[in-house]
Amino acid sequence: MAELLNVKPTRMELLNLKRRITLAKKGHKLLKDKQDALVMEFFTIYDEALQLRGELNKKMEAAFDVLLKAQLKTGTLPLREASIGVNPNNEVEIKQRNVMGVPVPLIEAESFKRSAGERGYALVSTGPEVDLVAEKFEEVLDLAVRLAEVEETLKRLAKEIEVTKRRVNALEYIIIPRMEATVKFIKQRLDEMERENFFRLKRVKALIEARAQAEEA
Repeated sequence: MAELLNVKPTRMELLNLKRRITLAKKGHKLLKDKQDALVMEFFTIYDEALQLRGELNKKMEAAFDVLLKAQLKTGTLPLREASIGVNPNNEVEIKQRNVMGVPVPLIEAESFKRSAGERGYALVSTGPEVDLVAEKFEEVLDLAVRLAEVEETLKRLAKEIEVTKRRVNALEYIIIPRMEATVKFIKQRLDEMERENFFRLKRVKALIEARAQAEEA
């Protein structure tokens, strides 16, 4: 049996509890709908994250393969010297957007892809293999930024799903059953009180009638 609320068994409390149960059931439905919608959104974004992660792994593998070939052809030292001269990338701005009421990151950044002249290293001392290395890692950066946004969104949605699930379960298995059990108890107690009053009145009536008959005699 569910635990009872600590309330007085009165008709006022009974009406109050019935109203609270109605509101709790409406709240439960809204939360359950929210939970279902969040789960659907989570798996939609999860599929996107898997796809991006797969693409990123392939691009990283290709980028490091090109880097290795460039090291073998150009040498490690010239590559390091070229990297020192590279201009900083465009700034990344992190904002927020809402997904089903959950604040998630929105990363705004221009593409990291640049021409050889925009990168900043000396073109006269580097060959096309260096340009290819830069191009491949710029592609990696573009995907990495997008993946970071998607994976952080997944983390926040998962946290919100867990919080919503706990609230749904609390209403469904604790709060509503407790209020319903209390309503049942109050009804039973009020019925008992009515029966007691009925028998008390009946006894009083019998005593009055007996006294009246005695006085007539």
